[in-house]
Amino acid sequence: MTILGIDNGLKGCLAFYDGKELMLYDMPVVSIKDRSVLDIHQIIHRLKMDVPSHVFIEKTTPMPKVSGLTGYSMGHSEGIFEGILAALEIPYTLIRPAIWKKTMGCPADKDAARMRASQLLPSQSHQWPLKKHDGRAESALIALYGFNKTPASS
Repeated sequence: MTILGIDNGLKGCLAFYDGKELMLYDMPVVSIKDRSVLDIHQIIHRLKMDVPSHVFIEKTTPMPKVSGLTGYSMGHSEGIFEGILAALEIPYTLIRPAIWKKTMGCPADKDAARMRASQLLPSQSHQWPLKKHDGRAESALIALYGFNKTPASS
């Protein structure tokens, strides 16, 4: 069984985890008119190459200090993933950050996600060495959360 954890932001990541191996793919993006957007074709290609058993997507939530454009972009990304997964008939679960972070013992701070992921997946810590790799660590934690919550993995 392979679980896919998704931090769906433009700087997010796709994390495939089967209980032993963790494969990370930085979020595929393209630039259109000086603006970055998800590369939907690359996402579909990846999901067809490595079909997960179940996907856990970080649920976007309104945040007080986030601009309207950023909020729109986050919700748009979430919707894109829901549409792709529904079309490919891959089961998925939306999970709020507060829930997976509490369960995984991960503080809200982005850098803390790297530290916590390194504690829970020490052999993988080389995959998020820089502060800008917090999306990799968060997607790995989401995948680990999903793996532990999915009955077939027990």
